Amino acid sequence: MYNIMSPKAAEFISHEEILESLEYGEKNKNNRELIDQILEKARQRKGLSHREAIVLLDCDLEDKNEEIYKLAEQIKKDFYGNRIVMFAPLYLSNYCINGCEYCPYHLKNKHIARKKLTQEEIRKEVIALQDMGHKRLAIEAGEDPVNNPLEYILESIQTIYSIKHKNGAIRRVNVNIAATTVENYTKLKEAGIGTYILFQETYHKENYEKLHPTGPKHDWAYHTEAMDRAMEGGIDDVGLGVLFGLNNFRYDFTGILMHAEHLEAYKGVGPHTISVPRVRRADDIDPSTFDNGISDDTFAKLVACIRIAVPYTGMIVSTRESKASRERVLHLGVSQISGGSRTSVGGYVEEEPEEENSAQFDVSDNRTLDEVVRWLMTMGYVPSFCTACYREGRTGDRFMKLLKSGQIVNCCHPNALMTLKEYLEDYASPQTREIGDKLIAGEIDVITNEKVKEKVVDYLEHIHEGKRDFRF
Repeated sequence: MYNIMSPKAAEFISHEEILESLEYGEKNKNNRELIDQILEKARQRKGLSHREAIVLLDCDLEDKNEEIYKLAEQIKKDFYGNRIVMFAPLYLSNYCINGCEYCPYHLKNKHIARKKLTQEEIRKEVIALQDMGHKRLAIEAGEDPVNNPLEYILESIQTIYSIKHKNGAIRRVNVNIAATTVENYTKLKEAGIGTYILFQETYHKENYEKLHPTGPKHDWAYHTEAMDRAMEGGIDDVGLGVLFGLNNFRYDFTGILMHAEHLEAYKGVGPHTISVPRVRRADDIDPSTFDNGISDDTFAKLVACIRIAVPYTGMIVSTRESKASRERVLHLGVSQISGGSRTSVGGYVEEEPEEENSAQFDVSDNRTLDEVVRWLMTMGYVPSFCTACYREGRTGDRFMKLLKSGQIVNCCHPNALMTLKEYLEDYASPQTREIGDKLIAGEIDVITNEKVKEKVVDYLEHIHEGKRDFRF
């Protein structure tokens, strides 16, 4: 039944293949010779198959696990350097007709405050986000064809891109909405979206259907095949994710790698990003209900093994995770994080009263964007607000070719420094600005191309003088 080139979800995410792979991983988890062979292959930076990766995930040999973590950290540095891309979610509406048992937006939840932003309210939210310093948003909305039709999403995207407040501008809008048709994906592409993001939640078909008892999302195959339709509709960049804790983590780890392999083989380009959220407490939701919770150590191992198996993909961790948890996985593979996030509808303009809660989940990292930026810089990371590749047409296979060849660093590192400089000039606290200016001065010397370095120094001076939006 397993066929990586099949357009059918049940064949490229074969239940039988996953079970056989899990058995293979358990059987070989202490096979030193095989583990050494897999690690040697991983050092070639070409990725691993799902069967090879599950062996590393299952490995409980302490010395080999140390090798796994060190290799993950090095691969992350090789592909993404010390840059960390910053973004924020923007919740447009929590109206939803699905019955997802892990989400407070589910239809039967009668006490959550239902909200939908008007275009004027979106404008105010975007200005608040711009005043924080954000340039990249991920918009979120429940599935409701009456309250949240595609036309509403398209109008909202147009509104977001149109707002220019002081020196602020949202330069990339990523979209996380329900699975839809090729025709609708084409419309999203024409609206200028960046990445289309859709979490599978779990790849286990039977459990998926139990967790989604009612609503359009109940259709496992339609949901799982969404990325194929999105690419057919012209969207270059897609983002995968599972919600760890809903199902057995080994099963979903194997499933998401199989999905990445399918996209790479069948569509010619793998996922632009992979997200690794864990189940969190929320209104009407108790994570202990699922009885699949994963420890911080297991979470770190998952991140490391995904980084090794899919070395080219961006990896995202949100404010679901605590400061300590995020700090740990930043070293092991994460390349994008949110900062100053609100998971409620309209939460950036003003915080909601407790009795009007509309949040999708509780946030563990409640720091401001300025605090997150400063924290990253004190650890030697370069917070990046760059959106240049998207706006220069370096998307899909064009982006991946540059990334896999190592050439993307010639664009990404300078662009990161320039967008960080914009942030420091326009939004940072004095303490953050002082740390950031020192960091940028040191990072300029990392640029090996003298012509690029000369241009960056010139552009940085122009940014200091008030000009904006330079990019390579």
